[in-house]
Amino acid sequence: MCGIAGIIGAEPLNSTHHEQVLGMSGSLIHRGPDGEGTFLRPHAMLAMRRLSIIDLSTGWQPLYNEDKSLVLIANGEIYNFVELRRQLQSNGHRFMSGSDVEVILHLYEEYGADCVHHLRGMFAFALWDDSRQCLFLARDRMGEKPLYLYERDGLLYFASELKALLRTGAVDFRLNPSAIYQYFHFQYVPEPMTPIKGIRKLPAATRMTIHSRPWSVTESVYWRMENAPPLESEPISTIRNELERVSELIVRSDVPVGVALSGGLDSGATAALAARAYPGRLTAFSVGYEGRPRYDERRNAQAIANHLAIPLHEVEITTGDMVTAFPSLVFRTDDPIADIASYGYDAVMRAARKRNVPVMLMGQGGDELFWGYPWMVEALHQTMRKQRWQVDGHPDLLDYLGFNPPPITSRWGLFDWCRSMGGLRSSYHQFQRDRRNPRDRIIFFEHSPLFRTTLDSIPGILTDAFRDPVYESESWQPFSVAPPWSGLDVHFTRLICETYLLENSIAQGDRLSMASSVELRLPLVDYRLVETVIGLRKARSDYALPAKAWLKSAVKDLLPSWLFHQPKRGFQPPANEWIQGVRARYGHALEDGLLVQLSILKPEVARAMSRSTQRGPLALLAFTALVLEYWCAAHIGQLSQSELGSVHSSESVRQC
Repeated sequence: MCGIAGIIGAEPLNSTHHEQVLGMSGSLIHRGPDGEGTFLRPHAMLAMRRLSIIDLSTGWQPLYNEDKSLVLIANGEIYNFVELRRQLQSNGHRFMSGSDVEVILHLYEEYGADCVHHLRGMFAFALWDDSRQCLFLARDRMGEKPLYLYERDGLLYFASELKALLRTGAVDFRLNPSAIYQYFHFQYVPEPMTPIKGIRKLPAATRMTIHSRPWSVTESVYWRMENAPPLESEPISTIRNELERVSELIVRSDVPVGVALSGGLDSGATAALAARAYPGRLTAFSVGYEGRPRYDERRNAQAIANHLAIPLHEVEITTGDMVTAFPSLVFRTDDPIADIASYGYDAVMRAARKRNVPVMLMGQGGDELFWGYPWMVEALHQTMRKQRWQVDGHPDLLDYLGFNPPPITSRWGLFDWCRSMGGLRSSYHQFQRDRRNPRDRIIFFEHSPLFRTTLDSIPGILTDAFRDPVYESESWQPFSVAPPWSGLDVHFTRLICETYLLENSIAQGDRLSMASSVELRLPLVDYRLVETVIGLRKARSDYALPAKAWLKSAVKDLLPSWLFHQPKRGFQPPANEWIQGVRARYGHALEDGLLVQLSILKPEVARAMSRSTQRGPLALLAFTALVLEYWCAAHIGQLSQSELGSVHSSESVRQC
């Protein structure tokens, strides 16, 4: 696990570029506090910071092949490196270390750019081919490891974090209006965009080759989850087998491994499978909120830990802790992500590092892959009704609205009919929205309560300079699928994985774990498991499976029975209290703040946000604005070091 950075140029690089590379590397020290390395050539300069996880003594980077014609810096872990190493050695390749990522060099010798097809894990890497004078970049299939890019005038800069590119001085701090508009919709910026003009992310499952002379850049997607073939096998045993296999691979480590335990199904399944694959060595961490039993996860987490016979360390958080940490938290997250739950993740990672557990597992991805969000099923059914209305010309408006009145055969039937009319008004508004949408627009986030809250409010808060006319007049590309929308369940899974999972859950998980120098591993987003679930969905037409039915059945023998009947849980903090606390402490910054000075927020809206204490949609939008306000302030140097805090500090974490 590392932080990587570098520059490639069409013309020879100079001492200024060398200083820029070293500056980028220095800004990533939290991602790799155990060591550093550099590689310098006339047209390429690479740097890395190392967090030692595999081969603690000799796995230093950059890594070279036998004749040193190839050089590699890599961030992440290759889970199947043992099997790949054995195969490559049988083909005559010699290894210089025990590092898991060294297999990438030798796979490149064998397969060139297709080496990525053989890797199972999370990674973002840069490989310099000295003989061809080209740089090869690649990112893992699900986007667990980030890679930011900035290209101009025959130069390409890359780094593991956005803040590293901003550190170079080569990038002007100019906000991208389209990205900011979408940030207020989603509470994050969908990739490949970033908030900064000119900086983008290398998309997940993408590889890029940059030739220095003559200068050329080629980019291609090497994997799409929707291309997984149909799978006719029995779902439960097939999923269980894949879960067990990835759990065996993902606990490979030369340092202690822990698991974040929320008391819910996803984290419980992750812990149970890891405990079997890593017997007697796994440590669990859970979050609690003082005086807030409704949100406190520790009791359920302790019951699961007892069931699995693994030790549990408790982390207690107060509202005061969260509010005080807010400016630092925004900076540590790197991208602006307005998710109030992020402080819980951050506290767990800091606690793990404090107890010398530098590898953590989490259950992220279970809701997206196994459809744990009820609104996804509602959105799918609404899309199917839209298809009948717009494509097939279905004449029954009440059917489109999902309104099926009961037969009026008695006074009770009449009462039920009248009561059911209450939902007709909101359904009709949805119909009007759908009627105006293009025919290829599917219904997706519109059924997410958070998205709907902001969807109708944003036009009134942003200035014209930050309104996105393309977004407003047409359907945004990720929500377009050619009629007749075959395989809707697969499309929905892809969309939620490419938006919320990738840019909220995975992104903040990576940044906040690495801010504490902890490597985060996510078994439920392993690409083989994803392909398995997609293949099973393709072979079946039942869209109405209960939430997480396959996952529950696959692990029911590993966990206590009560867990399968409790309400959905996750890392759920007292969100309203935290948001109100942040607004009370920092809300004044919005009035005449950077978002007003940069012509993002309308001044009258900023004043209302800074002064109002009401809850509801305005509170959520005010919090979203505050995250962006402090994100901008942090990156243009308006926050003090005490406000930013140490990037990998373990202070203010109470452990019980």
